[in-house]
Amino acid sequence: MNTTTAATAATTPTDAHGRPVRLGLRENLLQFTLLVIVSSCVGGLVGLERTTVPLIGSRTFGLTSDLAVFSFIIAFGVTKALTNLAAGALTARFRRKQLLVAGWLIGIPVPFALAWAPSWGWIVAANVLLGLNQGLTWSMTVNMKIDLVGPARRGLATGLNEAAGYTSVGVTALLTGYLATSHGLRPVPELIGVVFVVAGLALALAVRDTAGHVALELAHHTKPLPTDEDTGLKAAFTRTSWHHRSLRGASQAGLVNNLNDGLTWGVFPLLFTDHGLGLAAVGLVKGLYPVLWGLGQIPTGHLADRIGRRPLIVYGMFVQAGGFVLALALLGRPLLAGILSAVALGLGTAMVYPALIASVSDHAHPAWRANALGTYRFWRDVGYAVGALVAGVLADALGLNATVIAAAVLTAVSGLLAARWITEHRPGPR
Repeated sequence: MNTTTAATAATTPTDAHGRPVRLGLRENLLQFTLLVIVSSCVGGLVGLERTTVPLIGSRTFGLTSDLAVFSFIIAFGVTKALTNLAAGALTARFRRKQLLVAGWLIGIPVPFALAWAPSWGWIVAANVLLGLNQGLTWSMTVNMKIDLVGPARRGLATGLNEAAGYTSVGVTALLTGYLATSHGLRPVPELIGVVFVVAGLALALAVRDTAGHVALELAHHTKPLPTDEDTGLKAAFTRTSWHHRSLRGASQAGLVNNLNDGLTWGVFPLLFTDHGLGLAAVGLVKGLYPVLWGLGQIPTGHLADRIGRRPLIVYGMFVQAGGFVLALALLGRPLLAGILSAVALGLGTAMVYPALIASVSDHAHPAWRANALGTYRFWRDVGYAVGALVAGVLADALGLNATVIAAAVLTAVSGLLAARWITEHRPGPR
């Protein structure tokens, strides 16, 4: 071995078992696959609520205010957003695997609380725990997959991660709708969450940490970190939220995207049951949206690596706006309206989701990327709370239809802002 080779070998990062690490999907296929399954469990746990919980609020607990019904989404969104933000900073003190396991431990009570909560306050409290669970587990699976594959395949990695999670959200929403038709709104539909918690925790304990992969990427990064660039959470938060033009564009698009999800989460079950759809049909509509959102991210994540992030982000927002228009234009035929709007919203979100995460990763240096992703995911998941709050206020004051119109307008404006602010900056393959 010559001197250069020996020096390279000596500085090559290793995993917890002393083995040299390599970047790439093929090189880390087993660990990546385990994390994909973990993502499916993460999505399944939150999918428990998509069909039944708004109806539990109005039918089981007799809530008459839409804002009160949507309070569980606000609690979930605020908690998840803050946890996303904290998760980036926590990676400086704890390993990603430790935070992943902690997220699953926090999620253990959730399905039981949803199944047997004696009052609506218990449902809201369960959603605080669910927000903590989702913020830690989903943040870590995203970060760990990006760590494993390296810069050249970020779009595909994030697409596969989000595909697994949101396909599971949709399938679970569909399943709970059918179970609720046969067995009632509680407790049977919610108890399938126990399977997700047990499987997710077991797999989280089995996966390996990715600290060595981060160290390897840092060692080979073509752009050194400027000596005066602050990598802390506060600096990364302001940089990602406003100072950096492209990161600002991604943050606002992420917020509006999840505003749409939060709004439809609360509004669509009430809107379509008001127009005559049963629980199974509502479950189909609520399931189809995230299934298409999930499965669609496999090709769109790959496409984001080929044609760039910006076109998918901009046009995806416009497609989502069209989905809201379809929901109202065809409301006289509610099942057709629900299905077509779910298709448009699902495909539009599939275009946007992996491209946004990949764009943030592109523009953030590896030294502060976890904080940048945490900040982006903070703003994105604040959208759940904003969407539920806007939906509740508008629905109580003007009705559900006005809420859907407002969402269409906001989404189109967000697409225009994304077109103005977001630029391409993709590192080449390593």
